[in-house]
Amino acid sequence: MGPISYLVVEFPGARMTGEGLQELVRLTEQGTVRVLDLAFVMKGADGTVTALDISDIDGDGELDLMVFEGASSDLLGPDDLEEAGGALAADSAAAVLLFENTWAAPMVSALRRSGAELVAAGYVPHDQLTEALDLAEAAG
Repeated sequence: MGPISYLVVEFPGARMTGEGLQELVRLTEQGTVRVLDLAFVMKGADGTVTALDISDIDGDGELDLMVFEGASSDLLGPDDLEEAGGALAADSAAAVLLFENTWAAPMVSALRRSGAELVAAGYVPHDQLTEALDLAEAAG
């Protein structure tokens, strides 16, 4: 099994168009990732976080999430969704995605056979990366 990652993607004003979903489907079909859980939450103006049951994200009448129907490992619980919602601005929605990085499974297996263990992983937020690159360019 490859490393497991999560993403919480905020949609300001709860405007979800479904555009990113097409890319997630492509990555899944290519075997790059395996979706373990996909959930949606909304944070109201009063700060209340609620789980959303959305099947037609972009409102075009087609069930956009049918491809992920049954993709629930039960690893994401109500506390996780509440925590994800807490990171949102008021009147926003978020997709909460738990996925396996299947592309990394062979490498992880090889490393484990040699006695290595993955002890940390993470992501650098895009804004921080851009800022660091801009600072490096200005200093260079």
